[in-house]
Amino acid sequence: MKITYYGHACFSVQVGSRHLLFDPFITPNELARQINVNAIPANYILVSHGHADHLLDAAAIAKRTGATVISNFEITVWFGKQGVSKTHPLNHGGACRFDFGRVKYVNAIHSSSLPDGSYGGNPGGFVVETAEGNFYYSGDTALTLDMKLIGESTRLNFAALPIGDNFTMGVADAIKAAEWVGCDQVLGLHYDTFPPIKIDRAAAVQQFSQAGKTLHLPAIGASINL
Repeated sequence: MKITYYGHACFSVQVGSRHLLFDPFITPNELARQINVNAIPANYILVSHGHADHLLDAAAIAKRTGATVISNFEITVWFGKQGVSKTHPLNHGGACRFDFGRVKYVNAIHSSSLPDGSYGGNPGGFVVETAEGNFYYSGDTALTLDMKLIGESTRLNFAALPIGDNFTMGVADAIKAAEWVGCDQVLGLHYDTFPPIKIDRAAAVQQFSQAGKTLHLPAIGASINL
């Protein structure tokens, strides 16, 4: 699968002819100034929770592309009020099949409120199963034993995990999360964007390597295949 990183916790996965875009926060991100948000393709936009740094570009991209926004019930209702015409609500433990595969909404330990202060429901992550492979995006979360359930039920090609610490897991907990979900290939997210989450990239890569795992930290706008 082709993965393109757009900064912070935003990335896309191409599955066949379908583009899945996760947590779009690009135009307000000083580190992603080189990205033309109007050129980003999307057939589906998956939003893990309601915080501004995970959805500020989602409505505009959805309106431009006609993408379906997938998130929890409260967030999809909120997007409907922003003029997004195609949404699909999920809730924890629930799954649905789409034309690219199956998406299950799973637990995350975090908080969630929408940019206007309204209730954002409970935060979550996604387990995505496709004919080309499976992956897990944890969303913003602490380390949780629920991750072991994912490892027991789904063979993953990669996991997308936050590593910036302070607001989410740091490197050590992300390594443990990768162990629990049974995955050696990790896309690092939610780091360097703001001062509290700046990391030593070389040290992070080395820590993962010492644990027998590969941490991928592509440049913003770059693509990798996993």
